[in-house]
Amino acid sequence: MNSPRELAPSLLAGLHECLGERVTTARGVRDHHGKDESYFDPAAPDAVVFVRSTEEVQAVVNLCRLHRTPIIPYGVGSSLEGHVLAVNGGVCLDLSQMNQVLRVGTSDLDATVQAGVTRKQLNEEIRHTGLFFPVDPGADASIGGMASTRASGTNAVRYGTMRENVLSLQVVTADGRIVRTAPRARKSAAGYDLTRLFVGAEGTLGIITEVTVRLHAIPESISAAVCSFSDMAGAVDTVIQTLQSGIPIARSEALCATTMAALNAWNKTTWRERPTLFLEFHGTEQGVIEQAGLVQAIAREHGGEDFQWATRPEDRNRLWSARHEAYFAGLQLRPGSRAVSTDVCVPISRLTECIVATAADIASASMPIPLFGHVGDGNFHLMILVQPDSASDLTEAKALNERLVRRAIDMEGTCTGEHGIGYGKKRWLETEQGEGIHLMRALKRTFDPDNLFNPGKLLDL
Repeated sequence: MNSPRELAPSLLAGLHECLGERVTTARGVRDHHGKDESYFDPAAPDAVVFVRSTEEVQAVVNLCRLHRTPIIPYGVGSSLEGHVLAVNGGVCLDLSQMNQVLRVGTSDLDATVQAGVTRKQLNEEIRHTGLFFPVDPGADASIGGMASTRASGTNAVRYGTMRENVLSLQVVTADGRIVRTAPRARKSAAGYDLTRLFVGAEGTLGIITEVTVRLHAIPESISAAVCSFSDMAGAVDTVIQTLQSGIPIARSEALCATTMAALNAWNKTTWRERPTLFLEFHGTEQGVIEQAGLVQAIAREHGGEDFQWATRPEDRNRLWSARHEAYFAGLQLRPGSRAVSTDVCVPISRLTECIVATAADIASASMPIPLFGHVGDGNFHLMILVQPDSASDLTEAKALNERLVRRAIDMEGTCTGEHGIGYGKKRWLETEQGEGIHLMRALKRTFDPDNLFNPGKLLDL
């Protein structure tokens, strides 16, 4: 996607002076940092730097600004829309060594972490407190990367996305300032909401170095269930009616028959290979029993069968591990394939209609396409399995993705519920936002006038 180039010797010298051996132009390291989980061609940076503090990030930003050199922030590389590709070359800022949990406020139910801390690391470090961090996108992503892409996941229907769970950020701006976006208070009416401005900006407005997040109490009782249906409409309608009835379900995942077949093959399980719901209930012991009974009754009305309960932690973990492995399981349906991963989100009143129309589109496709998603918030995903060297496969996949996105936007939905815009969905952001795209461009020019922060992502100037 980009041609190799050399950085200015004075820039390299300055980086080495700041970071020593934590600066590299080695081809293997550069190649590793020039790809993510997307299907786009890799685009390697010209150098990779490994930072350990906000002050080091500030120094790198100041050097790169002086030399008009792009900066691409990098967490663990789990993004799905080309977010970390160095499409204009430049310096990859690897934040993985900024991995300290700085403070845990058990009384205030919050924690402050460096940007490179991963969600599993945070939950491991706080498990003795009776608290947990609920945002779970599947991959063990970094907290800074999750904030940058406004990540969500299986728990979003009850606990919200990163938008709701980030209280404050520390950010290095393009002019080299270190900014704290908000205090730790749970709410504020003081000025512009800078925190929300950087959450979801995908590294285009500033480099997130610290994140203060909400923590939640581990529920007294947790129960999970699996239920199969004759069609996806029944599964999705069950979730919609559950939400409309005010039942506080914690997780609700819908998986198509193709996805269930892939999970069975991958995990050597024997689930019915039909549209299926994975459900989870949190609360008191009696409350969970009542919630589960109400949802089971709703499911029966929509053709649900064979409720299988999982109350032991190991059984629940096995269930949700299987859900998180849907991506890798799906790849085995077509050995040697790559996934064109995409997602949309629509108002829940339009969700069944959107999924049914998408399923009809999938039925006429020439390749297997697993469909699954967090239907409790109107979000679902497709894995379009293409052969890497097949131009016709890629053309078909892009056309199907385009129809999906148009369908969602026409239903007053969004082109992405959680993957983000990155490199891959920029034109759809413009379609979705209309005149709002001009405000976004104005913000980008104000915050980053030289277009050095992750250029080529989210929007073009």
